[in-house]
Amino acid sequence: MTTTKVSLVRHGEVFNPEHVLYERLPGFHLSDRGQRMARATARYIAQQPSLNKAVAVFSSPLDRTRETSQAILEALNEKRAERDAKPLNVVLDDRIIEAGNEFRGKRIGHGDGAVWRKGNIHLLRNLWKPSWGETYQQIAQRVGDFVYEKVDEYPGEHIIVVSHESPIWTFRHLLEKGRAEHNMMMRHTGLASVTTITFDDATKLPIAIEYADPAASVI
Repeated sequence: MTTTKVSLVRHGEVFNPEHVLYERLPGFHLSDRGQRMARATARYIAQQPSLNKAVAVFSSPLDRTRETSQAILEALNEKRAERDAKPLNVVLDDRIIEAGNEFRGKRIGHGDGAVWRKGNIHLLRNLWKPSWGETYQQIAQRVGDFVYEKVDEYPGEHIIVVSHESPIWTFRHLLEKGRAEHNMMMRHTGLASVTTITFDDATKLPIAIEYADPAASVI
């Protein structure tokens, strides 16, 4: 049996002093801590025998994922240089972008957060759909389309994909539970974490899901 591994990496912390939901908006970059997180995860990837032999790096096109993927790419290419292998480039793909959300650009949460303002509460009528943007089924579908395409394209190899919490967890939840819908408060996808899914090349079924949080202690 041959297998293909897909490592889904969440971006590092974002500089967001106004605490707005940045969603797909441009101009939201990694914070100083987020940059340290990206480098910590990049070092972790470079030190792992399987991960540092990854043959491709993909990223969501947003600023925070591109910056995280760049740190990973630099660490990987150092390892590849030691093996006299050609350097990799980051390939952008819209299918692994952040989930669409009607609260984009607004503050949410307590106080004067957008969730409590008149005219917005109707967006929360269904926490399982969710009703404030892209449905979990839609998210899982586009991520799945991307992942299975790459499993076919890179059989027996390992690839790295830098994305966002919702796409990563929604797809993982679908694989583990058989449904994309979930309680967003129960997600287990830390900043700059690595979720590695191993697929059987013959059946395209997942045979293992591993999770690592190499940036958890970064301050």
